[in-house]
Amino acid sequence: MHFHNKYLAEFFGTFWLVLGGCGSAIFAATFASDIGINIGLVGVSLAFGLTVMTMAYAVGHVSGGHFNPAVSIGLWVGGRFGFGHLIPYIIFQVLGAIAAAFVLQWFITNAGTVAPGADAAAIESMNQGAIGSIASNGYGASSPGGFSMEAVIVMEVIMTAFFLIIIMGSTDERAPAGFAPIAIGLGLTLIHLISIPVSNTSVNPARSTGPALVSRFFGDGDQSLIDQLPVFWIAPIVGGVLGAIFYRLIVSGAAPADAAPERVEVREPDYRSDYRNERVDYRDRGEYRDDYRGDHRDDRY
Repeated sequence: MHFHNKYLAEFFGTFWLVLGGCGSAIFAATFASDIGINIGLVGVSLAFGLTVMTMAYAVGHVSGGHFNPAVSIGLWVGGRFGFGHLIPYIIFQVLGAIAAAFVLQWFITNAGTVAPGADAAAIESMNQGAIGSIASNGYGASSPGGFSMEAVIVMEVIMTAFFLIIIMGSTDERAPAGFAPIAIGLGLTLIHLISIPVSNTSVNPARSTGPALVSRFFGDGDQSLIDQLPVFWIAPIVGGVLGAIFYRLIVSGAAPADAAPERVEVREPDYRSDYRNERVDYRDRGEYRDDYRGDHRDDRY
């Protein structure tokens, strides 16, 4: 498989993550609740998890399904990923996030045009919540709950570390096959349920970069989105590295949980030698069958 296939898979996977996750946050979670369309925090959390799960099944077999610079770096530290692809992966992940943010910005900008017969009040309600930061991450005044930079850093480090543990554990060759995308998607959903009020949940530098850059230079975002962006690179990467190290410590020297018990030798009684009166030490029944001479060999084996 050519390298560009892997990079394109990372581009489109990250594009889908930002489009689906941030799109649900700025549209479906801010739409007029009086008309019954508002998915709230739970819906946004589920949307982020579903984007990762669906793309992991769709293109995970092509690129590994990282869609996140912190994951790529963590997997490299954990010995699961080669350094040769690391920088291109990060570049294409960021480009995918930026492209998705441009699409969302276009929708935000054009959402104010009220079509004949449309509910103008509903459109206005949606726009007031959507236009701005494209669901960018932040601390202080930019945090949904007003949390400090220190609180955001600690939360991002912990959440990303556990995300890497989930990823490495569910994709381990000893884990049940075929279920890794489900575990990873649900893990990301849980992470968002915990940390959206704190930082609007990053655990992904690409996801933070796309909305911040586009909203700042092409939307209504302010300079604080750019000023705070380094935190959402450093904290997730530190968390990813720690998660990879912790996982390797957890599994170092560990045998699989379902490891077969040690084989016990079965010796046949002395009287079961062959008909030439030669004593044969049979270590197991397989050797006994193979060494038995003549018509007395049992063909059922």
